[in-house]
Amino acid sequence: MPNHKSAEKRNRQRTKRRLRNRIALGQMRTALKEARAALGNKEAEAPELVRKAISFIDRAVTKGAVKRRTASRYISRLTRTAD
Repeated sequence: MPNHKSAEKRNRQRTKRRLRNRIALGQMRTALKEARAALGNKEAEAPELVRKAISFIDRAVTKGAVKRRTASRYISRLTRTAD
């Protein structure tokens, strides 16, 4: 239990940020997983799923859930697999 008002506020902020980050990361991971699976099975909608995954990766960077260079690495690997 926090003993100061500022500590209580930091806890509230931490909880909100954690939830926001978990949602962004979960959506990103799901999109990546779907895109990789589609590429592996050579499905027709694979390019669309790759675009969707890149969009979710960029969104996670914008929200601060993933670092820019990490996202760049994810995108690079995904597009390399797609080609």
